[in-house]
Amino acid sequence: MALFAQTATDSRPPAVAGSFYPGRAADLTRAVEAFIEGARAEACANVRAIVAPHAGYVYSGAVAGEAFAAARSLGPMVKRAVVIGPSHFVPFRGIAMPASRSFATPLGEMPVDGAALALIADLPRVVTDDAPHAPDHALEVELPFLQVLFGALPIVPLIVGTATPEDVAEVLAALWDERTLLVVSSDLSHYHDHETACRLDRATAEAIEAFDAGALGPGQACGHLALGGMLIEARRRGLRIARLDLRTSGDTAGDRRSVVGYGAWAVLEATR
Repeated sequence: MALFAQTATDSRPPAVAGSFYPGRAADLTRAVEAFIEGARAEACANVRAIVAPHAGYVYSGAVAGEAFAAARSLGPMVKRAVVIGPSHFVPFRGIAMPASRSFATPLGEMPVDGAALALIADLPRVVTDDAPHAPDHALEVELPFLQVLFGALPIVPLIVGTATPEDVAEVLAALWDERTLLVVSSDLSHYHDHETACRLDRATAEAIEAFDAGALGPGQACGHLALGGMLIEARRRGLRIARLDLRTSGDTAGDRRSVVGYGAWAVLEATR
């Protein structure tokens, strides 16, 4: 059962504006639009979910742009976005939904979908806690992409602490309907040389595309629990996965001695 130890606050302010991404609205809009317009991924009307990285835009923005470009034609078909990723700073048990009523970026406020939160409030691994959300970049860096594409779209922000992929899948099963875009936020391998990272990330990509949640751990992807839960639920629904991009920070920012891996995928309705 969810823990309601907090009262709702007005807004979760941005934690990494001006560091992970531009802090001025005009600069941020231009950066996000450039990432989306420069993407090779084709827009797909049957996208149900995307996987995007969450590093600073200079490192992973172009890869994230590939993921969001695949969803750019959804427009009014999307009524909300579930954005889920790992907790980097605050250890806790469960999956944390916020008490905050909105999340802010330099582009404005995104309302939190309270009706959607009510659907998962009584699930055994769900807690209400703003603390993991407050300092974390995992969800925040995805929000400007959603704002540029969809405006002030209602969101369901979820941070995963100590949980299992099955716990995540249970939450997603309650939220992920035909008008919900699921955004899974995860980087891949961390701090290997470029060649090692490429080898590890290719194996991780193959596991993701085989719906092999059991092959994913923290060494493969920091968001492995969110990824694994998505894979379990996507497989149950008969969806398919398409790789859009696979790069490292050595490809995007130049230094190949110690890199972080990034991937982008689209989860699609199966073709008939």
